[in-house]
Amino acid sequence: MAQLIAKINSKLPNVGTTIFTVMSRMASEYNAINLSQGLPDFDCPVELKELVTHYMAVGSNQYAPMSGVQVLRENISSKIEKLYGYSYDPETEITITAGATQALYTVISTIVSPGDEVIIFEPAYDSYAPSVIANGGTPVFIPLKESTFLIDWDRCKEAVSIKTKLIIINSPHNPTGNVITLGDLKNLEEIIRDTNILILSDEVYEHIVFDGARHISLCHSGELARRSFIVSSFGKTYHTTGWKIGYCTAPKHLMSEFRKLHQFIVFAVNTPIQHAYSDYILKQEHYLNLSGFYEAKRDLTLKILKGSQFKFTKTRGTYFQLLDYSGISTKNDIEFAEYLTKSIGVAVIPMSPFYSGISKRRLIRICFAKRDEVLIKAAEKLSLMISQQI
Repeated sequence: MAQLIAKINSKLPNVGTTIFTVMSRMASEYNAINLSQGLPDFDCPVELKELVTHYMAVGSNQYAPMSGVQVLRENISSKIEKLYGYSYDPETEITITAGATQALYTVISTIVSPGDEVIIFEPAYDSYAPSVIANGGTPVFIPLKESTFLIDWDRCKEAVSIKTKLIIINSPHNPTGNVITLGDLKNLEEIIRDTNILILSDEVYEHIVFDGARHISLCHSGELARRSFIVSSFGKTYHTTGWKIGYCTAPKHLMSEFRKLHQFIVFAVNTPIQHAYSDYILKQEHYLNLSGFYEAKRDLTLKILKGSQFKFTKTRGTYFQLLDYSGISTKNDIEFAEYLTKSIGVAVIPMSPFYSGISKRRLIRICFAKRDEVLIKAAEKLSLMISQQI
């Protein structure tokens, strides 16, 4: 008798392996310099590692409280108030998560039910839409303005319906590097006023903004803060992406619902690392100097690329830079990224995976969270490219 094979009714039938995994694997296969995946190739601060070791040695190795180590939540609250002037109760309004991606998924799962619509500005980080779809929601994609990648608030207003449950904001923005302004906050306030719409604000690159700008958190606006889940990342700030710890802030009534799911998704996250962060977060100079650290890497890379056939506008935040290759090749972005990896020896990310449809723009994204010698070598390889039969 033939044996039945159990089948799953896929919640994400059209989703495959992420482009970040694909390009990193290809970089390894072809021994290419990996400017694709957004992770540093340098280590985190030695003192931070020593703090983790210390807390392991003194026995902080059992479950942390479900919402996170108390002193860490208290120090996060103090930091936010100093930087942005808004006060979150560490007891009821801050939760430590297993990375920012878990926080994003938990927020979306908390809010979105079948039939709900979620506004997503694209190009967009690739976890947003699948999380919405997995929870039965419908992503409503609004393209950022083509030449500037600024938010088109008129189109956003037109897209709002009685089904709109959530608007997702990301600043500093991955992959474009743009940052929102106080004017953007005013536009968002106007759109959600007299509605039940909530906001998810992805602010994982909050400490990486350039050219004298400052990060505008949604909690700058009391009106928006009362409607928002804000997600942040220790990994981006402390060069510890592999530790996968982040946090979420929200008003008490929203955070209460978030924690109902959080406790059954991860319950609690790494205890000794939480204690280590709680100490190291007091060293303000690290995150206050982070913009200058990465701005120097951005400028080093672009100085070498300035004489190349790539076109670019300096990224305003994150550790990503977009490059326009329209003067070099007619290949689509995925084909061009594969060509760079296999033939030039530099792995990059094509932009198409950040869109719901096919992007016709000839753009790639590079990550400059790398050692200077790596950036120099990669930029020199890219600078030698000319538009000959590519």
